[in-house]
Amino acid sequence: MNGKRVGAIIGAVIGVFVLYWAARSYAYSRVHESTDNAQVDGRILPVLAKVGGYIREVNARENESVAGGAVLVRIDEAELRDRLTQAEAELQGATASVGSDGATGQAQAQVMTASGQRSSLRAQIAAARASASRADADLARAEDLAKQQIIARATLDAARAAAEAARANVTALIESASAASASVTSAEVGVKLAQARLRSAQAVRDFAALQLQYATVTAPEGGIVSRKQVDIGQLVQPGQPLLWIVADTGLWVTANFKETQLAAMRPGQTAEVDVDGYEGCHLTGKVLSISSATGAKFALLPPDNATGNFTKVVQRIPVRMQVDKLGCGPDRPLRPGMSVTAHVKTG
Repeated sequence: MNGKRVGAIIGAVIGVFVLYWAARSYAYSRVHESTDNAQVDGRILPVLAKVGGYIREVNARENESVAGGAVLVRIDEAELRDRLTQAEAELQGATASVGSDGATGQAQAQVMTASGQRSSLRAQIAAARASASRADADLARAEDLAKQQIIARATLDAARAAAEAARANVTALIESASAASASVTSAEVGVKLAQARLRSAQAVRDFAALQLQYATVTAPEGGIVSRKQVDIGQLVQPGQPLLWIVADTGLWVTANFKETQLAAMRPGQTAEVDVDGYEGCHLTGKVLSISSATGAKFALLPPDNATGNFTKVVQRIPVRMQVDKLGCGPDRPLRPGMSVTAHVKTG
């Protein structure tokens, strides 16, 4: 009889605990939404080669912590330096054509020479026109004197020839001035071409200098080196991944809640996170944002419910959460990809 009583008491105690646990779970579920379809996310930065060449030096090691701006990889610079030297030489040649620092370049000198010739010809034209006017006046007087038979016929012919020569000289100088003007225009076009070549040479030189800088690969941010795929002597191409860096900052939790759990969920609500990898690791935080589309819409092959037989499936929507701490101690840090269980207080 005593054994039955003890059993009844134990059963009653267990029943009370079960009822208490059920009531507490029910009360918790009324104001919380939970999911174990959640993981830690973070900023994983690829470090790519921006120029091609052979690897000369590698300073990064797998799972090693590096600071932002630290030199990770050096690519052989010999060919890039030669290109820069060639570009600088071409720039010097283009500068000589245009001139710099107040100096007159070759193209500008040609403009000045052609302009001087045109000005000289214009002065000669003015003098030739004056001579032609005087020759015409002399011819008119000679014709009057010839009519009066005061001068000989030969003198009249000489005056007529002098007038014609003067007029021909004016015509020739005008044509020469037109040619000089064309030379000035051509020289001015040459200056514009030289300036364009100078800008092109400057761009080529700047690009060559930039390519030389790219031969030194640095860490974009501080973090942990991961997936190192480069060694000394390896030939790399532009755009080829060399390694990855898991940034020290910017960790968050992405929880994929069912669409039926989002009715009362809003950004700013309190969140709790249980880390599967660390027993007893509980973190607090808040909801940052809710995705504008389901995860299936971002898949490589999103489902098309308009084809074939349709089976309704509850969709999941990613919810981003901020956590107050990036781990549960120095020996238990959060790492991108770790599984967690997320709870959001919605009421």
